[in-house]
Amino acid sequence: MKHLKTLTLGAAAGLILGAAVAMPGTAQADAIIVQSTTSTQNSGLYDYMLPIYEKKTGNKVNVVAVGTGQAIKNAKNCDGDVLLVHAKPAEEKFVADGYGVKRSDLMYNDFIIVGPPADPAKVGGMKDGPKALSMIAKSEAAFASRGDNSGTHKKEKHLWKAAGIDPTKASGKWYRETGSGMGATLNAGVGMGAYVMTDRATWISFKNKGDYKIQVEGDKQLFNQYGVILVNPKKCPKVKVKEGQAFIDWLLSKDGQETIASYKLKGLQLFFPNGKMM
Repeated sequence: MKHLKTLTLGAAAGLILGAAVAMPGTAQADAIIVQSTTSTQNSGLYDYMLPIYEKKTGNKVNVVAVGTGQAIKNAKNCDGDVLLVHAKPAEEKFVADGYGVKRSDLMYNDFIIVGPPADPAKVGGMKDGPKALSMIAKSEAAFASRGDNSGTHKKEKHLWKAAGIDPTKASGKWYRETGSGMGATLNAGVGMGAYVMTDRATWISFKNKGDYKIQVEGDKQLFNQYGVILVNPKKCPKVKVKEGQAFIDWLLSKDGQETIASYKLKGLQLFFPNGKMM
């Protein structure tokens, strides 16, 4: 993958930041490891939710926050007990290949495209994601992509395909791949005046918006579903099955779903639970 030199340091900083926030709380031998996404971490959901869970149950949870693709890879390598990500086809394949016990819908929000107020591609107010990306490409306006095989990147690639465009042909030109998490990519995008596709929760919690605004939203194709899966002990014998399933059961319970729904920033709800009530 080609990366601009200007983004290399940003990507490295993002990796350092990811390592720093990957394991909130004190690591304990009996704690489960949740392989998860940077969006749930960057949004502050775990900082809000886990203390509530741990107080109610006494069970400890440590989170490794990386892109969905890396989280799935880590889980396949038996480096976790629970997988919580947002790329449903990849999650279903994870289970079909025997690495996960069962996948359950957990919660959802949506993706948006943010950009500078000048809006050089004139996409402001649009609801058609692929059409907006087509106009960005046609105008050769800067677009910052995570480029990291995360759930957000997978969705972005799906939308480019729907638009009939391969943006990687312009890699290093108007299409800039950061190889970083969502927060780091937003920082890079704002810094270079580029459009960025992000999940809404991370955008709401993002503190370096400057004069950026939401330019594209409301497309059904921008729907963002999260799922949760217990790693299969048949593949990974050291999986903490009892503790991992207890966490999943709580997330899907009335209490867990209400906890997810109650997480708000600036009066805005970041995630909308749609798991099966236990």
